[in-house]
Amino acid sequence: MSPQTLFQVQLVLGYVACLLCFSVYFLPRLKSMERFDAQRVIATVHSFRFFGLVFLLPGVVGPNLPAGFAAFAAYGDFAVGILAMLALLTVRVRPLFWSLVVAFNLVGTVDILLDYYHAVKLGLPALAGQLGATYAIPILYVPVLMITHLLAFYWLVRPQREAAPVLIGNPTY
Repeated sequence: MSPQTLFQVQLVLGYVACLLCFSVYFLPRLKSMERFDAQRVIATVHSFRFFGLVFLLPGVVGPNLPAGFAAFAAYGDFAVGILAMLALLTVRVRPLFWSLVVAFNLVGTVDILLDYYHAVKLGLPALAGQLGATYAIPILYVPVLMITHLLAFYWLVRPQREAAPVLIGNPTY
């Protein structure tokens, strides 16, 4: 199997595995929370996106990783991470918090979509080995980020309902 095919298969399976894991373990817990608390959890996950700067570190990624992909992905992730951290720092100022939640989700979603566009345009799937130690980012971490962005948008536009109760232990009927 070619490196390009392996990368594409792993990318698709990364989304499938993340969706399965998310729907069984994380979504029920997030649904049990108030919208504000659930958005704080999502912001916390995205606050680690500063890690994308690793795409710029020689020795961590290969020398032939397309620079057009690496720089854009790194700085886009960095911007989203900062916006998510700012959202978390402004939880006591609700209008500012909600504005930053919208901002980091918009910027984050656009960043991921443009990263996919640049990756395809620059032939990254055929050069996936150049990702080096960062290979797990697009295969495992990006699917989690995209899923949480979509969920955050869904909860932003959906009317507020009461949080669903969480069952702890085995329910008795």
